[in-house]
Amino acid sequence: MLRIVKLTLCVTLLAVSASSFATAEDSKKTDDKKTASKKATSTEKKAKHPIYGQTMKSLTGKQTRLSKYRGKVMLVVNVASACGATPQYEPLQGLHKKYAEKGLAVVGFPCNQFGSQEPGSNTEIAAFCKKNYGVDFDMFGKIDVNDEKAAPLYKYLTSKESGLKKTGPIGWNFEKVLLSRRGKPVARFGTGVEPDSAEVVKAIEAELAKEGPKKREKKKEAK
Repeated sequence: MLRIVKLTLCVTLLAVSASSFATAEDSKKTDDKKTASKKATSTEKKAKHPIYGQTMKSLTGKQTRLSKYRGKVMLVVNVASACGATPQYEPLQGLHKKYAEKGLAVVGFPCNQFGSQEPGSNTEIAAFCKKNYGVDFDMFGKIDVNDEKAAPLYKYLTSKESGLKKTGPIGWNFEKVLLSRRGKPVARFGTGVEPDSAEVVKAIEAELAKEGPKKREKKKEAK
């Protein structure tokens, strides 16, 4: 009888132990899922910024994260080499020289959607800009700015989500979109508005005068 009681007690203890182990395993799996979910959510939040969350090819073919412009005022321009407005490269370069150190980033995006006025390769475009206008502000590879194949950057800049008063498709080459130091579109200028016009310069200087996002301080390592 005693042996039966002992055996029953052992079986009970084993069952309890197994149950506790299973509960601990289930709890660990739940915690792991929560951790993975938090990481995924965090990653999604970081990638959600419509400007800084994107990566695009530079004119030389290098994958470039637009997050490099975080904290800078951006002047985004769709450019072309054989357009009546092509001479605007000169005042764009002038803006770059004058304001780059103060935080302005002039950024050009070649596009062949308007009158097929940018037919050349990226290499040809780079050579043309350097030879004729001494361009040394950032230039990216040729893209579409309208319709289904438009680059995500331009899908956002032309959408209502951009928050701009003027939205909708880009009308022609050398339209200019000004972004704040936080990557928020603040103004859009048509082809006929020269880059060095009082209207554009005033808007640029107003944004440059504003404080950008504060840089996160790195936590000091405990000694």
